[in-house]
Amino acid sequence: MTWALDQVGGQAEIGSFGVDTQQIAAFARSTNDTVPSHVEGMLAPPVFAVVPALDVIGRARRAVFDGFAFHGEHDLILHRAIEPDMTVLMEARVIGIQRRSIGTVVVTHAIMKDQRENLIAEHFQYSLAKGAFAAEDCGRMAPAHGGVGAKHRFTTTLVYPLDPDQTLRFAEASGDRSPYTFDADAAKALGLPGPIVHGICTMAFVSRALVDLCCGGDSRRLRRLAMRFSGLLLMEPGQTISVRLGPAGSTLQAKNYMFEAVDRAGARIISNGWAEVAA
Repeated sequence: MTWALDQVGGQAEIGSFGVDTQQIAAFARSTNDTVPSHVEGMLAPPVFAVVPALDVIGRARRAVFDGFAFHGEHDLILHRAIEPDMTVLMEARVIGIQRRSIGTVVVTHAIMKDQRENLIAEHFQYSLAKGAFAAEDCGRMAPAHGGVGAKHRFTTTLVYPLDPDQTLRFAEASGDRSPYTFDADAAKALGLPGPIVHGICTMAFVSRALVDLCCGGDSRRLRRLAMRFSGLLLMEPGQTISVRLGPAGSTLQAKNYMFEAVDRAGARIISNGWAEVAA
């Protein structure tokens, strides 16, 4: 495991991704989405925006740290929806490194545009290199949002059951085929008690709650989705995701919501949740 701190804020990794109806529909089905335009592949669910960016974000992070890192936090800022036949152009770079007591956080920023240079989405991803310590802190962190350190007042809870093959379906549809999400031996080799659900899959279930309850079923209204992956969601029989959310003020442009998610035992798996919905 090596660090290349001189690459922080340096040259971006670039990539392109062609979107089709089948990809969108497969992703929607892999998260049990029920919005007709998503299931039919005519409009991508909000968290589908992670799929095109997975490769460039991974390459950018590995250019700075080539060891294993857990997905710790994600802040997704949405400017427009992804649709079939769109070609997504991406660039990603690590913008910051911060040492913590248990390891080092690597912050990667990715920008997604269409072929006319119109902004589609931005990602700020925090990866935790557990037990690996960089020589120093450098760069900057992601922009702050209202979900960090604020008092929670959740008014609604939605419960989503997970299917036995949920992680396998999501791995295929998303392209994130991390073996520790479906292979017990691979999970235990990393010190995990068993296979865990992808953070992005959990994020997609949270977005379903927001689209249904806060966006009137119109996913294009969801403009920001930020959260911390604060606990492991084990892929085991009878597992559920319970999303708790409540209002957190508004502006002329958006209504804000705070949220968290817990597993079937009530253990918190998502914290510091923040969403912005177009008014």
